[in-house]
Amino acid sequence: MSSDMENLSIISDDPESSEEQWTAIDSRRVGDELGLQSSRTSERLNQIDRVRANGVGNHVALPQLVVCGDQSAGKSSVLEGISGIPFPRKDGLCTRFATEIVLRHTPQEIRMTATVIPHSSRDEDEKARLASFRMEFRDFAQLPGIIEAAGQSMGVRLSEDQTNAPAFAADVLRLELVGNTGLHLTIVDLPGLISVSENEHDVQLVSDLVDSYLESSRTIVLAVVPASSDVDTQGIIQRARRYDRDGVRTVGIITKPDLINAGTEQRVARLAKNMDRTKLNLGFFLLKNPAPAELQEGLSPAARKRAEEAFFSSEPWCDLGLDASRVGIENLRTFLQELLDSHIERELPKVRQELRELLERNRQSLAALGMERTSASQVRIYLTQISADFQSLVRAGVDGDYGGRDVRFFNVQGKDFANRLRAVVHLENEKFASYMREHGQTRKIIHREDDKSSDETDTLSCNNEGQILVSKEELVAWIKQVYHRTRGKELPGNYNHALLAELFHSQSTRWAKIAREHVDAIAKLVSNFLQAALKFVVKDNKVRQNVHRCVEKSVQENNKRALDELNVLLEDEARQPITYNHYYTDNIQKARNDQSKHRIQESMHNAIENDWNGKFHVNNSADNIEKLVTSLQRQVVVDMTEQACSEAQNDLAAYYKVATKTFVDNVCRQVVERHIVAKLPSVFEPVLVSGYETEDLLRMAAESPQVGLRRDEARHLQEVLEQSLEDLGV
Repeated sequence: MSSDMENLSIISDDPESSEEQWTAIDSRRVGDELGLQSSRTSERLNQIDRVRANGVGNHVALPQLVVCGDQSAGKSSVLEGISGIPFPRKDGLCTRFATEIVLRHTPQEIRMTATVIPHSSRDEDEKARLASFRMEFRDFAQLPGIIEAAGQSMGVRLSEDQTNAPAFAADVLRLELVGNTGLHLTIVDLPGLISVSENEHDVQLVSDLVDSYLESSRTIVLAVVPASSDVDTQGIIQRARRYDRDGVRTVGIITKPDLINAGTEQRVARLAKNMDRTKLNLGFFLLKNPAPAELQEGLSPAARKRAEEAFFSSEPWCDLGLDASRVGIENLRTFLQELLDSHIERELPKVRQELRELLERNRQSLAALGMERTSASQVRIYLTQISADFQSLVRAGVDGDYGGRDVRFFNVQGKDFANRLRAVVHLENEKFASYMREHGQTRKIIHREDDKSSDETDTLSCNNEGQILVSKEELVAWIKQVYHRTRGKELPGNYNHALLAELFHSQSTRWAKIAREHVDAIAKLVSNFLQAALKFVVKDNKVRQNVHRCVEKSVQENNKRALDELNVLLEDEARQPITYNHYYTDNIQKARNDQSKHRIQESMHNAIENDWNGKFHVNNSADNIEKLVTSLQRQVVVDMTEQACSEAQNDLAAYYKVATKTFVDNVCRQVVERHIVAKLPSVFEPVLVSGYETEDLLRMAAESPQVGLRRDEARHLQEVLEQSLEDLGV
């Protein structure tokens, strides 16, 4: 419907077609005698009139009266009886599209204007063309030409030879009359409901047009049915029930009782008394429309009232027990006045609430568009503010400061706390450290009975992590193999320095892959965090995408430096093992002590069993001590190769532990923290924006025409909503 319909809308969907000429409006016929404005409702109607004039009708449904029915149901005569306005009835002209006749009462001479409201389905060019249609006129005698011009502009079929043109248009012709009209009304003439047509599209178009008015819960439906037809076949009744299931806003109006066959009056009377199969909660009214000749003569309201009274006072109508308060246009007008009064009182609080909610949503939409940015200076200020907000938010994430003004961004949703960057980086680093401890070494010692993948065979197997699973004996065998191929000038029982280096480099071959995967995981966490931060700070999709490209470029450079740093660390690990960490010597000493203790225990056990017959007792005599020493010496078998490999195994285990801890810390501090995390607040900072050229600024964040249009629309809507709430006394 039109965005500026007046406070009371009376809508017809089929003009009667017996009169060829249009009659000029006569303001004497539309004064207090016919208006629906009582002292009780006048203020409310004026409020609605002002709200509708603000253009809110497209956004919030407003109370209105709607007259609907099938073609030739007599709706135009009903409208004329209610309003006192002689409606146009030129056949085939007004029924091709909706025609709104807007009456605004002011103590001035009447000024009349015709415009076209394009339908939302039109493209932008067609909307602009149709919206430019505007014609001034002085009386209704000029309307045929105006309506024909509007129809041509809409492209509808106005003659039989226009076979390719559509029969109906969804656009609306708006006729506005401002002056001493005596009424605040909007009269909308709609195409009548069609049940049968050669063009199904026309049927659907008219159906959708009528439904768009009926579906509003604030529309009082005046369902017009001719007395000569079976009410059950009238589509308007079924439609009214569909949209008004509770029956609180549908009134039945029976027309043309003078045209029924003799003897069927009882059936019409039963329907009028709401005693038929088809019943309405608000009941029916029975009217006699003026004859075409009476309309041509300009039948006055008083004369119409007398003619109706005479008709229903005659036989057989006077003997059918009709409810006198439900007969005649005057009673209908009084009833509608009271119905409209209660309807408005009931609906206005809802209108106010919807206006408040719409205003709040519109304010949020306007805020989401950000500041206006049509000039380079505006864009620079806008981007500077964005960069400052973004930098502040990112720094808070890096520092782990999850409170303050950005607390909403850092809110935890269920188990997801990805926006808390420092927390997720800590967690990922800890996972990396734990994984390196458990799965960093190439060869991992396991007990064969616990190794499910080996199937109790002697062949080497790998676990799901890609490690080689070996027993203690298999590890010693591997060390011996490497020992033999690395021997140099050293004496037996010693090992070449190359042995420890080769063993360590072999055991740490997985480090590069694990570390790179860790850096990639951190980079992904950071990327997700930055995208979320940009979405939180930048509401404009286009600007966000442009800023993201700038941010992504800096982040990729940081990631490259991080990987370069990691490669340096890996190169260091590929050199000769070096450490000055006392933890290494402590581990070596402990391993040697444990090994010596184990060997002494083993020698003592063998000496007791072999030389002392399982019984051991030694006093302080020199003979017993000499005997014990001699016995132990016979038990010690020195294998120099085994001795060297054992020392190498101890040294490997001690150095691997120290090197792993150092490597993990270096990756987390020198790679992740130094190059990825610590540099995040500077990936898009205000100093960068200050260095942009004007062309770059406009390309990155200049406001698009579409955004500018949305901003203008949102500002205008905010103004009219605020004005409408003020008009309603809120």
